[in-house]
Amino acid sequence: MTSARPFGRALCAMVTPFTPDGALDLDEAAKLAARLVGEGCDGLVLNGTTGESPTTTDAEKAALVRAVRAAVGPGPSVLTGVGTADTRHTAELARQAEQAGADGLLVVTPYYSRPPQPAVEAHFRRVADATGLPVMVYDIPGRTGTRVEPATMRRLAEHPRIVAVKDCSYDLLSSARLIAETGLAYYSGSEETNLPLYAVGGAGYVSTVANVAPRQLRAVLDAFDAGDTAAATRLNARLLPLAERMMAAGLPGTVTVKALLGGPVREPLQPADRETADGLRELYEALVRQDQAESVV
Repeated sequence: MTSARPFGRALCAMVTPFTPDGALDLDEAAKLAARLVGEGCDGLVLNGTTGESPTTTDAEKAALVRAVRAAVGPGPSVLTGVGTADTRHTAELARQAEQAGADGLLVVTPYYSRPPQPAVEAHFRRVADATGLPVMVYDIPGRTGTRVEPATMRRLAEHPRIVAVKDCSYDLLSSARLIAETGLAYYSGSEETNLPLYAVGGAGYVSTVANVAPRQLRAVLDAFDAGDTAAATRLNARLLPLAERMMAAGLPGTVTVKALLGGPVREPLQPADRETADGLRELYEALVRQDQAESVV
């Protein structure tokens, strides 16, 4: 069984541009959003951790949604992160997102407090009941300290507006079972599982690396959908050096993306040092050269 794709296949967890003095840069956000859509992203996920949501205000989050919505038009999906450790605040952000023009909500498990599973379920249900928007559950136990257990996920799937999962559980067997049993749209939230999860019925990915390599990431899914699994494997392998350096080098993805795109981060994050930025640039340029050589052939 292949899950539905309520938000498309290729989604980018978009960074949030700031001006040199640290203010929200809506003009650059609009330009980045339009470029990402133009280069193959079906949708954009704003105000996630990659978008530095812990450091942006509620008003800035809403302004970003409005600016991106206006920039990309009605076609691409625009989701926004509303998850906090406070259920009431999360529900308020969900209503704000709906008013700002979002198509869907990314809702992370409440973090740090490590609520038991009945409380996790109640949290997601209350947020899903707060608006008419579809919800993507963000399961990332390595960051939050709490997993959405499979039994909880099965019950959440019964809610008419809980339709998708951003999966960072690193449990492919469990995810494959839940895709088959629930029909939830599973999106890989970890670059290394993009192709494996897709191969067992996943809907696609929500990718940080897509900020800099949207066409290359989409090409993997295109090859797989065309039945050319050998090409999908090769294209995926070509991406791995850059993805590994961006996501597993001890720095947040936000920092490594902005090392390639330019632009400041907000504290407590700090920009990448020169050596790291040069190494990332070298890997990115190697990927581009490989693509160009293949297109000539």
